[in-house]
Amino acid sequence: MIISILSVDKKYGIGKNNGLLFSLPIDMKFFRETTRGHMVFMGENTLLSFPESKPLKNRINVVLSQDPTHNYEGCENVHDFDEFIKKLQDNGRNSDVFVIGGASIYHQTLPYVDKVLLTKVDADGGATVFFPNLDEDEHFKCVDEGAPIKDGDYTIRFTTYIRK
Repeated sequence: MIISILSVDKKYGIGKNNGLLFSLPIDMKFFRETTRGHMVFMGENTLLSFPESKPLKNRINVVLSQDPTHNYEGCENVHDFDEFIKKLQDNGRNSDVFVIGGASIYHQTLPYVDKVLLTKVDADGGATVFFPNLDEDEHFKCVDEGAPIKDGDYTIRFTTYIRK
């Protein structure tokens, strides 16, 4: 199964200045535990936003860079979007794989995604990049909406959307 995992603010904002909108320890723990042991698919800027630009531990990191000279240690490097999608689909047939950003990757892979694990933050993060509002997307249906949880200074809700 191909799964996108991300958090959004009230306006479906997902980031600004190549970074996250909020510091959410409970959400980060959920992300770590959910993706651990799986393949994670990301764009180059997402990898570069990690501490020391290092791949995530205990996962197979697949990175798309349009520049064929950019190859990152500890990652499966892909330099063509079609090849990236083929790898995503091939691996998604056998096990759960996760799309983890950034905005361009989320948008371009959404037609291939089976499920979205969306953490909704009850705040406006002043985002400059956004995710489609799945509540208004005819291709997705919310199948689980967890109770509100206090995460640091914010109230979050874990939700699950599946492709209709």
